[in-house]
Amino acid sequence: MRKFKEFVIEKLILLCGLASIFFVILIFLFLLKEGLALFKIESPLKFLFGKSWYPISEPPRLGILPLILGSLLVTAGAAVISVPIGVGCAVYIAEVAPLRIREVLKAGIELLAAIPSVVLGFIGMVTLVPLVKNMFHLPTGLTALSGSIMLAFMAMPTIVSIAEDALYSVPKTYKEGAFALGATHWQTIWRVMLPAASSGILAAVMLGIGRVIGETMAVMMITGNAAVIPRSILAPVRTLTATIAAEMGEAVVGSEHYFALFAIGIVLFVISFAINVTADLCLHKKQS
Repeated sequence: MRKFKEFVIEKLILLCGLASIFFVILIFLFLLKEGLALFKIESPLKFLFGKSWYPISEPPRLGILPLILGSLLVTAGAAVISVPIGVGCAVYIAEVAPLRIREVLKAGIELLAAIPSVVLGFIGMVTLVPLVKNMFHLPTGLTALSGSIMLAFMAMPTIVSIAEDALYSVPKTYKEGAFALGATHWQTIWRVMLPAASSGILAAVMLGIGRVIGETMAVMMITGNAAVIPRSILAPVRTLTATIAAEMGEAVVGSEHYFALFAIGIVLFVISFAINVTADLCLHKKQS
């Protein structure tokens, strides 16, 4: 009976894994079905590298280069802010903080991850946007910098939680051996614990970046939604996700605009897939 239960559980786990792959393939095929119809009337190169996004003009101009650059700029800014702070917080919680403080910090970080993105976007509009405007003497605080700061705040709970688990899972014998050889606490963290947990920390960073690049509401509320090529991080931008969210409800089904939004979904899918493949390659490289 025990072997039968184990067999059933193994097959259920296998079925869940296959189902997740199947659903991802179905989503991609659905995006291809709607999005590829655009390329019957629009060149892929013109779509990807066009500098103007005016989908309701005559004729429509459907260049998404400003949207791609806006997404990459906001994502890069959020990564620069969230990765050092997130990994530093994980190190403090896992290796430095007393037990009582550690439990409080872990609970607080998990609560931060539960705040809805629309609430964070509203808080950013009320507090962060005026601060950026006054600090840099800008005509508007709805900039890529505002989006990067808010997205970094949203990515940090993921990075801190997973990186802390990775550090905690390092065998205690590593630390004991380093102490026995005369290493200080900081040397043990820097030279032993971080390299040993590097694969888990990398996974935490990639998941955090994946959260950032797929975020919609907060970005749409505080980045200015200007579909122009950004000249600096202090300029308004528009992201791929915000464009889909803002325009899908008013796009005429079967129009070029409608198909272009699904084509943007294909681009987002490819970017996310590239991030995951890169993370997987880095993990295998570390393990080898």
